[in-house]
Formats: sequence, C-alpha cells, structure tokens
Amino acid sequence: MSPPENKRKGLYARLIGYAAPYKWRILVSMLASLLVGGSDALIAYLVKPFIDELIVAGNYALARWVPILIVVLAAAKGTGRFLQMYQIRYAGQGAIQDIRNDLYGHLVRLSMPFFVRNSSGTLMSRVLNDVNLVQSVLSDVLVTLLRESTSMIALICYAFYADWKMALMAFVVIPASAGPAAAIGRRIKKVTRKGQGALGEVTKSLEQTLSGIKVIKAFGTEKVEEEAFRRENAGFFRLICKNFRYDAASAPMIEIMTSLGVAVVLWYGLQRIGAGEMTKGELFSILAAIVMMYSPLKRLTRVNNVLQQALGAAERVFELFDTRPEIVDSDEAEDLPAVKGEVVFDRVTFAYEDEPVLREFSLKVAQGKVVALVGPSGAGKSTLISLINRFYDPTDGKIMIDGHDISRVTQESLHRQLSLVDQETFLFHRSIADNIRYGRPEASDEEVIEAASKACADEFIRQLPDGYRTQIGDRGVRLSGGQRQRICIARAILRDAPILLLDEATSALDTESEALVQQALNNLMQGRTTFVIAHRLSTIMHADIIAVLDQGRLVEQGTHTELLAAGGLYRRLYDMQFRDDNA
Repeated sequence: MSPPENKRKGLYARLIGYAAPYKWRILVSMLASLLVGGSDALIAYLVKPFIDELIVAGNYALARWVPILIVVLAAAKGTGRFLQMYQIRYAGQGAIQDIRNDLYGHLVRLSMPFFVRNSSGTLMSRVLNDVNLVQSVLSDVLVTLLRESTSMIALICYAFYADWKMALMAFVVIPASAGPAAAIGRRIKKVTRKGQGALGEVTKSLEQTLSGIKVIKAFGTEKVEEEAFRRENAGFFRLICKNFRYDAASAPMIEIMTSLGVAVVLWYGLQRIGAGEMTKGELFSILAAIVMMYSPLKRLTRVNNVLQQALGAAERVFELFDTRPEIVDSDEAEDLPAVKGEVVFDRVTFAYEDEPVLREFSLKVAQGKVVALVGPSGAGKSTLISLINRFYDPTDGKIMIDGHDISRVTQESLHRQLSLVDQETFLFHRSIADNIRYGRPEASDEEVIEAASKACADEFIRQLPDGYRTQIGDRGVRLSGGQRQRICIARAILRDAPILLLDEATSALDTESEALVQQALNNLMQGRTTFVIAHRLSTIMHADIIAVLDQGRLVEQGTHTELLAAGGLYRRLYDMQFRDDNA
C-alpha cells in the first residue's frame, strides 16, 4: 500500500474514532436511511401497476388508493429523513465539538518554541476554519452519503430484479463516471489544503492588524496594511475559484453520462415493447428506477467534492494534533515539593537553533535574595527567565531549585513555585477580580482585595464603575499601562510563590506610575527569591547580587558598589545611562 493510501486510511480511522462515541445515533440514522431508500424503490415499483392497470387497462377502482399511497409513502419517507438527518447531524456536531476541545487542549500544552514559530492568526485559522470544514464530513456529508447511497442501492436492486439486462446497460454509467469524479476530487483536496493555508495567512493579517491598530494609526500606514491584506485575500480568492471550477465541472460530466445511460435504456425498452416482450408499465417502472438512481449518483458526486475539501482541512487539523511538545516531563519526573527558593545555575548553555545565547552560565542564588540581571540587548537576560520557567531546556548544563534539577520534576509542580511579572502586561477580557485570582482561582474576595492593596491597585480599582467586577476589555485596553502592571503584580502577590521573576516590569511606565509600581514590587519581593531584569539601573541598585551578562557569558557579579568600583561593563552601562538621564 502506498504512503498516500496509508495516510488517507489513517485519516478516515481518526475521524471514525471521533464518531465512535455516537455510534447508536449513527445506527438509528442508517436504519432511517433504509426507510428512505425503500420508499424510493417502492415508488419505482408502483409505476408499473399505475401505468398498466390504471392508465392502459382503465381500472379506475385502483385510483382511490393512489392518494392514500402517496400520503403513506410521503409520511414514511419524511419520518425517515427526519430521523436520519437529526441523528447524524447530532453525531457529527458532537464529534466536531470533541475534535475542537481536544485540539484546543493539545494546543495549549505545546511548548513555547512552537508558538515562536507559528503566528496566532494561523493557529486560529486551524482551530476555527479548518475544523469547520471537517464538520461537513461528520454532519452534512454523512447525511447525504447515507441517504443517497441507500436510495441508489435500493433502486439498483429493484432495477436488476425487474430486468437485469436493462439495468446492466444503465449501471455501466456508474463505474464509468467514477474515474473522472475521483480525479476531480483529488484536485479539490489539493487546492483545499492550499486554500486553507491561504485563509490562515488572511486570518494572521487580520489578527496582527487588530492587535497593532494603535501602531498602524500612529504611523499612518492604513493604506499599506490594506494593500497587504488585499494581496493575501486575493491569493485566497484565486484558490477558492479553482475549487469552484473543479466543482462546477463535475455536474455537467455526470449529466452527460447519465443522459447516455437513459437514452440507451429507453431505446432498448422501446424495441422490446415493439416486439411484445414487455409492457409499457414495465418499461416506465424500470425507467423511473434508473432515472431516480441517477439523481443520488449526481448528489454523491457533489458529496465527494465536499468530502475532499473536508479531508484537505482534516489533514491540517491532524497535523497539528501530531505536533509533539518539545518540553516534556520525563518518565521519572516527580512533583517538586514546596521550596525555600535556592536557585543554582550549573554551566548552563543554550542556543536558539544554531545561534548561541548563553555560554556556560553559572550562578548560585541563596533563598530570599534579589538578583538583578544586567547587560546589553541580546545578552541573554530574558532567556534566563525563560529557562527557569522551563519554556526551553538548556542545551547543556542544569538549573536546580533547592537541589532539584528542574528537568526532572513535573512542569506543573515547577510552575506552582514561580510567579512571573512580564513586560507584556497581558490581562484577560474578564473582571479585574478574575484576573487577579487567575493563578489561584479558589482565592476569596478578601484575599483578592489584600493582594490588590499590596500592589497599590485597590484605590484605582474602587474608583471604577463596577469596582473589582469591572470588565477590563481585550488585553486590559480600558486601563493605563501602570494600572495593568499593578494588576499583574497583584496576581503575582496572590499566587504567593517562593520564586519571583520580573522581566522589565517597569520599562514602559512614566515616572509617577513607575514609582507606584516599584513600591508594589518591593511589597511583592519581600521574603522571595527574586530575579529582576530592569531597564533602569537605578531600580536595581539595592539588589543583593547584580549579574552582568555580555554575549551570553557572565562577565561580572557583585553589589552595585562593588561593580562601580571594578570599572567594568556595569560601570560603563551605568555611566552611559546616567549621562542620558542628565541630558
């Protein structure tokens, strides 16, 4: 079996696996499909007595049963269609819900390097747009597939039962049309994969525009962004039009082939009537079955087109499922117990792909000490914070907390010991209270207020229209930078972790806001082992240890006074910033 066939079978198996929990609903739908198909075959069968007995022989006593039969058949077929459609769509939507839930759960467990390589807009497109296309397989396609295939099989069986020679003539059309239909389907699947990728680029462009609208407005680049969006959208449009072209080509192809089948059957049937070998009713009964059989065939061809589109999207969805986290707990990983906060870096080396960022970094930090990480841009300061969080693993060396190698403990237990206040003050579109208690959902209202007070945030929160219940907007857009930062600090205070990581927590604030935030940070750092990356050296002068990095190496360490006296890189950075501040 070729690799593409194996891949396709694997794709079907995974989709079936998601449909399996709803097997009883699918079974009911299949039984209802038999009722629909049987009704179609019965209609074709009743054409014979209708023509021979009623039209030709003039047996009008039979006429009074015709309305009753019409109503009974319509009721049976309608009931079957309802059960079939509702049950299969319920099963399909349930399976889609499970896929989307599992995909989201898998996505948030992937490691940070994955999110560095993939834009949020592209990932959103896979979770939303691609899964929506897969939905057509597990709901609408299955409805049509079950209904039309059972109807076609029932009509074929009746046609062969009534006159196998004529049925065989008509049946030749079905396998003859399979080849072109399959070729069109393959083209549609290929174009769909490209189209979904192009739609991901459109989504990415939109997401970046909405996230960066302030920058776009400030630089007056609306036209530039509009043109870029139009280019992405045009690429998506061209691929969609290819799909339309292939899809539109399938209908006339089937129409021509089925008309040939009907023409051959009609010609042969008329010859047999002329020879007295069959009645008019028999001809029209078989002809009705064949014509009715071709209608499901046409719809099934269209279903194949939709199926191929959905499979192209499904491949992209399951590719995401198959992406494995790069940072994983080892089989022997144990929970990290409550720690005091001693942190040791032992010859830590790290590289982003082939680009070295840290080189044999060694440092021992005692419990409760404040360590400031200082150095030029690109020296490796933020990388150290990321390594403590285990967003990445060192290329070489190890990091230990209270003697525990963090690569040998579970990530969940590690993160319980850490609080991060980042320069990117991300807040959720929820209430202020919910954002503060994000790290401790079980915290009481009193604990939330106490944390906000220590973060110098309680006063401004109470002045808001709904106080702690105020919805702060997407990313906290309704608040100032200093207010957002203080809420993040309150969140870290409530977290109450023994190790605190501060990455440029005051870099984007004005002087007044920085003073409030610095006071909040001082409250937060009490009794905790703290790693600080600070934009302004004046804010870290009282740190217990100042570690100076340059090109990934630890070049100096000591107190502020000691490093100034040493006259090295720290002194140069300090003098440079001091001159800039005075200027």
